[in-house]
Amino acid sequence: MKKYKSIILSIAAIIGLSGCYDLDRYPYDQVSSGTFWKTESQAKQAMMGVYNVMKNENAFGITFGLDCLSDIGVGYDNPGYVSMYLGTYTGRTSQVSSKWQTLYDGVMRSNTVLQNLSTVDMTDELKVQYTGEAKFMRALYYFSLMTFYGGVPLYDESWVVDQSFNEMMEPRATEEKTREFILNDLEAAINALPVKWDDANYGRATKGAAHALRGKVLLYNNQFADAAKSFEEIVNDPSGKGYGYALYNNYENLFKPEGDQSSEMIFAIQNSGGVGMDYGMPMTFYMGSRSSFGSCWNNVMASTGLADMYEYKDGKPFNWNEIIPGFNESKEIKDKTFRATLSADKKTVVAYPESKDLLLDMYANRDPRMGISLILPYTEYKGWVSNKPKICEFVVAVGTNESNGFIRNNKQWDTYLWRKFVAEHDMDGQINNRAHTPINFPLIRYADVLLMLAECYNETDRQTEAVTLINQVRQRPSVELPALNSGPAWLEAKTKEEIFNRIKQERAVELAGEGHRFHDLRRWKELLALSGKEELSFAGTRLFTRVVSERDYLWPIPSTEIEKNDKLTQNPGWD
Repeated sequence: MKKYKSIILSIAAIIGLSGCYDLDRYPYDQVSSGTFWKTESQAKQAMMGVYNVMKNENAFGITFGLDCLSDIGVGYDNPGYVSMYLGTYTGRTSQVSSKWQTLYDGVMRSNTVLQNLSTVDMTDELKVQYTGEAKFMRALYYFSLMTFYGGVPLYDESWVVDQSFNEMMEPRATEEKTREFILNDLEAAINALPVKWDDANYGRATKGAAHALRGKVLLYNNQFADAAKSFEEIVNDPSGKGYGYALYNNYENLFKPEGDQSSEMIFAIQNSGGVGMDYGMPMTFYMGSRSSFGSCWNNVMASTGLADMYEYKDGKPFNWNEIIPGFNESKEIKDKTFRATLSADKKTVVAYPESKDLLLDMYANRDPRMGISLILPYTEYKGWVSNKPKICEFVVAVGTNESNGFIRNNKQWDTYLWRKFVAEHDMDGQINNRAHTPINFPLIRYADVLLMLAECYNETDRQTEAVTLINQVRQRPSVELPALNSGPAWLEAKTKEEIFNRIKQERAVELAGEGHRFHDLRRWKELLALSGKEELSFAGTRLFTRVVSERDYLWPIPSTEIEKNDKLTQNPGWD
């Protein structure tokens, strides 16, 4: 695995992988086919360049921030997608144009591999495999483009950029044609990719990943029966391929290096860290706090709504009023529940809230994924302050500072912070740079597939099978929530609507911090429910009000692209 990551690092230097493909300039970093495409090693380097695009913040590098566009996250600055949730973004917003350019960069790099494999001195078997790999990656980038923008211009390997650059002015394909293109690529990938790679190539696209992505593409188009067949291939393994996917027993370690190569990871961005190996993603930088390695910014935080979604250990829904009467209705009671007082020099706690022990007991009796995913008030975090380890407490008070052993919210919001994906201490030397967290980031994992398959079953009147899959996720060792339909009324889920609500709940808490919720709300046509929603701190203070309208189901086509290509049409609701 280290060898694989080293190759990705080296390719940046070899072929200038700068990350952003701008369709209005000649690609100066294009590799000469006359000098490069000769050996298997060079083909592999170029393939690593295709993967490299995923880490770009405008591709999947800050996917976790997309939760801020849903009901389970809040944030600020670009990683928190502020202009999107405030409704102030346009076709000229940098995140809109940069995502378009970066994803097309991934498409073009995939095409470059496909165009040049014939000249490489490697076996025909390997050429077929690399072709499937490049098509999987092209499908991944096009699927992301389609998810954000709808139908987009399609450029396959027949377009040679250094020959046709000025003619690359295709109109937008319909969403149906775009989806068909993606599915054709995934079919080719399924037929060509291996079930598993050797250890040195762990993390590259596999047959199982192609089946899972194919199922997701079909699910997003409400083709539930067809999607189910794709998911069943890796869940039930009817062809006996030996995929070997399974839920990882330890939910907490799944989001630490221990879980990087677990049976749950179907396709993940490979991250590394340490001296000379800064090749990660900025989870700690944007999801951590000033108490985290490198003094980070907590641009991306968990919403109060997410915290309140986590059930009790007996599966009963959580309600604050059952813990503290009047809490839901009174900002004063909320503030009193959480607020502590510091000494004049801000170094010690003079008075904890009377409810501190009550809070800690309540947290201990909730779904274990809550305390694993979130840093909760008056719990501790393994921080790294002044270049040494420091246990920091999340005290809710004015003037908290990490140097005094407290967690400081950089925005000064009373919000829950992420524990999931965030470095603890210095990770025993594995992290060297706050922008490069050495924890693999899953784009598709087995729990996600189980819940997507459950959704397919529920939509095709196979409710009993849907509940069985949901229960697998709920009852993994280390979570062990009671099964649905196992006794108490609050666990009942028998009708299609009841089961759908359970799927929504499980996807929210199981996949929190992984960037799925925004796309889920869009495909369920529930995004407009966020319109006018006031996001509140856990102490009841208003943070901001969301602005959402019908046009937000698709982002605008970047204005600069329309100005360069008059064949492009704009999405509904955008000027």
